[in-house]
Amino acid sequence: MEKNKKKISLSDKEALELIVKEAKKQGASDVDVIMSKSKGLSASIRYGKEETIERYDSFDIGLRVFVGKKNSSISSNLITKDNLIKISRKAVEMAKIAPEDKYASIASSEMLEMNPVNSSLDIESFDKTETEIFDLINNACKVEEYALKLSKNLKSDGAEASWGHNEIKLLTSNGFFGRKKSSVNSISAVMIAEKNNKMERDYDFSSKVFLNDIQTPKKIGEKAANRALSKIGSTKPKTGNYPIIFDPRVARSILGHIASAINGSSIVRGTSFLKEFYKKQVFPKDLNILDNPFIKKGPGSRLFDGEGIGTRKTVFVNNGVLDNWLLDIGTSLQLNLSTNGNAVRGLNGSPSPGISNFILEPGKSSPEDLVADIKEGFLITELIGSSVSLITGDYSRGASGFWIKNGKISHPISEATIAGNLIDMFKDMIAANDVDYSFSMVCPTLMIKNMVVAGS
Repeated sequence: MEKNKKKISLSDKEALELIVKEAKKQGASDVDVIMSKSKGLSASIRYGKEETIERYDSFDIGLRVFVGKKNSSISSNLITKDNLIKISRKAVEMAKIAPEDKYASIASSEMLEMNPVNSSLDIESFDKTETEIFDLINNACKVEEYALKLSKNLKSDGAEASWGHNEIKLLTSNGFFGRKKSSVNSISAVMIAEKNNKMERDYDFSSKVFLNDIQTPKKIGEKAANRALSKIGSTKPKTGNYPIIFDPRVARSILGHIASAINGSSIVRGTSFLKEFYKKQVFPKDLNILDNPFIKKGPGSRLFDGEGIGTRKTVFVNNGVLDNWLLDIGTSLQLNLSTNGNAVRGLNGSPSPGISNFILEPGKSSPEDLVADIKEGFLITELIGSSVSLITGDYSRGASGFWIKNGKISHPISEATIAGNLIDMFKDMIAANDVDYSFSMVCPTLMIKNMVVAGS
């Protein structure tokens, strides 16, 4: 599938500079403009036969202009000189009739000087390898083949291999110019286990910045197969209160709730259940959460944020105390704080607070140690649906996984519901020592000492 790819006679930086110059000429007081180039290739197969092959190659540009405290945003994928001038003028016209926003602004020259980009760091965010379609198909076929070898009770729900490259360039009228290149390579497989007319489905995948770091097709395929096979014969759990262990696949969603609850936008709007907990003890004293944009080969690593501010490593939960909010310039002004370089932005609209590599640091116990200490409990490997209120912290989700009996995995569980409140869950949280930096949400196995489990 081919997307638009427009050639321009100007260099990328000349195109960005043209937009800024034209917008200023039309009356803009400040301008920032972002350019995004993306390309990639993916192939999916089922039982060794090609199902889809998709190729994309796109080139888009977005600008935000200010006329005093009024601003507007516009984007285009037509990268010609005439169109760049046209959208610059249009954006200024739109800004002139927009309502005022006293907190919206681009990074000032002083902010850029105080928070410079550490361009000497090599975060290894880009692998130039472009895998040929034949090799992608071959890798997908290998994953599926290794999975199906494990049991006659398995069926394939498909396998896929892909790669993608992205390049971002940001220019502001205050003199900032930054460039970031990133890549992703992945292989995945989905298997269905069937026995006694009951089917169970599960998957595994590996996604890395560098192709050579991906797990082998054999390991991915066999893990997907074993996960599906292990679900056969599942039953409903006994209703009651039990300790819960979240496998890293689902523990990352808990970390995601934390990131959302400390997002400056939620704090400003008063819609976070953590809004009254700033500088207070929320988690156990041995638990720490930080955002680290400098991890080599980290999927969220970056040297500057969506507003041109140099990034930094920031501790958000320090020995259980909620120490910081995720902030961009706008939310930091509203909260009378300083931005911590966590702005993210797309082609349209204003920046907002976000994460780079958001990490819940590992604890001392292994996942096996946590299981061994439980007389009766629930190991969750999959969450279904969602009823989570980030206003009140009330938490309820469908779940499946395995029952724990006398410190050992007993049997598979399905059709369960777990419930609690995130504040109470945070107080009782224990982190294991297994971490995987393949994700921008880095979270080990988590144990919550007491939650409601509803089943039979």
